Amino acid sequence: MTEARTKPTARRGAASSAQALDALAESVESGAGLPETARRAGTALDASVALIDSRGAVLAVAAGSPVEERELLSKHEGVTVIDLRVSESIVGQLRFRPREDAPAPAHLRMVTTLLALEVERTRAPERAGEAAVGSFVKAVLDGQIEDRRDLIARGKELGIDLENGGSVLAVRIMPRVPADGDWQARALTIVGRGARGVVPGSLTALRGEHLAVIVPSAEDALGHRAAQAVLRSVDDGMQGFAIVAGRSRVAVDPLDLHRAATEALLAANVAVPDAQDPDSRLLSFEDTGAYRLLLPAMSDDPAELERFYTDTISPLVAYDEQYGTELMLTLETFLANDGSVAETYKELFTHRHTIRYRLDRVKELTGLDVNSTDGRERLGLGLKAMRVLGVRAPSAPVFEPGAESGRVPRRPADVMHARRARTSAEDDL
Repeated sequence: MTEARTKPTARRGAASSAQALDALAESVESGAGLPETARRAGTALDASVALIDSRGAVLAVAAGSPVEERELLSKHEGVTVIDLRVSESIVGQLRFRPREDAPAPAHLRMVTTLLALEVERTRAPERAGEAAVGSFVKAVLDGQIEDRRDLIARGKELGIDLENGGSVLAVRIMPRVPADGDWQARALTIVGRGARGVVPGSLTALRGEHLAVIVPSAEDALGHRAAQAVLRSVDDGMQGFAIVAGRSRVAVDPLDLHRAATEALLAANVAVPDAQDPDSRLLSFEDTGAYRLLLPAMSDDPAELERFYTDTISPLVAYDEQYGTELMLTLETFLANDGSVAETYKELFTHRHTIRYRLDRVKELTGLDVNSTDGRERLGLGLKAMRVLGVRAPSAPVFEPGAESGRVPRRPADVMHARRARTSAEDDL
């Protein structure tokens, strides 16, 4: 009787193990990225798991709690450590602690082999050297390489094949609170590995205030999956940071990647880091709508775009930052609701008198009347110029601890208006 019960149980266990291994293999084949691969390895081993690279940096952790994670990383009692090898080279390390029984040796070997291949795939371009990669990405995206064959040859030296073109991702990562340490270097590593997990050979470099990723594929769907993998990797590896990403169209000719870089940056500037709507964090250039009309100005004459922003929206951004008011939020909501005060105060849960006062203040600061067609058009274009330029409203996260926008001088009239705003809001409530 006991034997009859044991055999079906054993078969169910074997089937479950096979399914877990199949899921792990599918993760590697599809390029789901190291965080997802680590989670599936943990399921296959019925264990908490940590992946470490050959230099000792943590790649991904799949643990049930922060305590488990700390114990894994400190090699606490009960933690098994296995080197991950490809041929004779050690490419990383697996640390795991089984929840119950230790995995069978053959099962463990299959898991470690799959993990080693995935770690090797994502680390390959790092051997080329960060400086060389950064120099190449800058040259390509700035349009400094004019010979197609030269561009392709230099790319192949760094492990990227641009024979069939590719696309560009622009990634902005922003601390929600002041961040210590060189978090940008960590972001560079995490973003690069996330993209390479889907499209091997992808190159990442810091470019101004954003990270640029060249994705070597003529398939638009692969570029989209790479962008999604980057977002997942940052979510898993950089908690406490907000992220937005913009994606360009595919550039069939690699000499057009400099154009693609501008498209990706415009999309990233327009994307919204909304935690309640994760899909808003990733925007393709083709989905930017009317913002696409401002691309030539962004590329050819950004100074004119900046002047337009300065003449329209800039005083509101500065005033909100100086006094902690919500003129920008009110204006954006008002315009989004087709100039309806009723819909605006409903959406903001604010009294209509307060909304009207704020809109009057917008007129005083900008000289543009939201009740006129011309005023609304100019303010709406000013908001678009602000986003295309990558300017964030004062309530948005900043890129560096202590980073500040311009301050407006405190004048007696400004102080009086700020007091009136606070008093009006308090009276209405």
